[in-house]
Amino acid sequence: MMRYDLVKVRNDKHVFRMTDDTGMLQHAKYGVPDPTKGYTTDDNARALIMAVLLYEQRPVKRYETLLYRYIGFLLNAQNEDGWFRNFMDYDRRFIEERGSEDCFGRCLWALGFTISNEHVPVNIHRVAKYLLDRALPNCNKLLYPRGKAYSIIGLGFLNDDQAKEMIRSLANSLVHEYYNHCREDWKWFEGILTYSNAILPWAMLVAFQSTGEQRFKDIGLESLGFLEKHTFSKGYFKPIGCHGWFERGGKPAEFDEQPVEACEMLLACLKAYEITGEDGYLEKAKICYSWYTGYNSKGVSLIDPQTGGCYDGITKDGVNLNQGAESLISYYISLLSIERFYRASAKRYYYLSK
Repeated sequence: MMRYDLVKVRNDKHVFRMTDDTGMLQHAKYGVPDPTKGYTTDDNARALIMAVLLYEQRPVKRYETLLYRYIGFLLNAQNEDGWFRNFMDYDRRFIEERGSEDCFGRCLWALGFTISNEHVPVNIHRVAKYLLDRALPNCNKLLYPRGKAYSIIGLGFLNDDQAKEMIRSLANSLVHEYYNHCREDWKWFEGILTYSNAILPWAMLVAFQSTGEQRFKDIGLESLGFLEKHTFSKGYFKPIGCHGWFERGGKPAEFDEQPVEACEMLLACLKAYEITGEDGYLEKAKICYSWYTGYNSKGVSLIDPQTGGCYDGITKDGVNLNQGAESLISYYISLLSIERFYRASAKRYYYLSK
């Protein structure tokens, strides 16, 4: 049975259990936060997006506290040269001098989104802009597709000429990769589908919105269609498994299925719907949300009704019962983004019908 219902879980206990005075912890053992695994900037950047969405919907003190906690983590994570450190142990010591380009891009996504949101407190906005301004010069030094894609998505929230030129440059480099790897049977930016695949077409669509370049839109929709072909073939959403991935000429790995994939595909489909107005994209975004609530390869919900947390994915043997940060945040961003879409749609309908 298809499940499009928005199960409005307002049990945010796990969000606050996973968040301490430093930030959001990385892992949990079942529903219990695991301090031994420390923190990551990756998780706290995405948690900032979640907190902005929560605060936008309900501007109450406890969500405002989350905003300050996560932006503070990013403030601590940024080096003088604008890059970000990622892994921190439980003693509040970063265990590396610089994080990955993926981490850098996710920080730009979070900062751009925060800057663009009119509901956040002014000091949160100011710090987000301060961090992003320091990071901007490093965009031209990015080498890897996903770091570039996340950065494009973050810069897409800014409406200035400098951001647009950086988006154009980064998107052109992704176009180059696309043409290098694209074949009749393979419409993709690499010779393999791995993790966070949906951000690549999503970034191209953002680049089109920012610059107006038609080829960015064409590649974004074509590559998204290719990804859809291999993840919606069973009717429900089934992401590429992380145990083996999907190399050109091979078969997609069945498992493990990660919650972050459903979130990012949902956001990519919402962007495609925003640009094209085609209902099929909105339908697929709903299907991605329903992956969390039971419309998936195992037919089971990944939401723990006791904690409000999200299980860490679907394995060959069933659900991974740990409830880490990435899974929790992915679920909440998915839920809140769908709800945000419908609030905006209702508002548009109200004004059009007056």
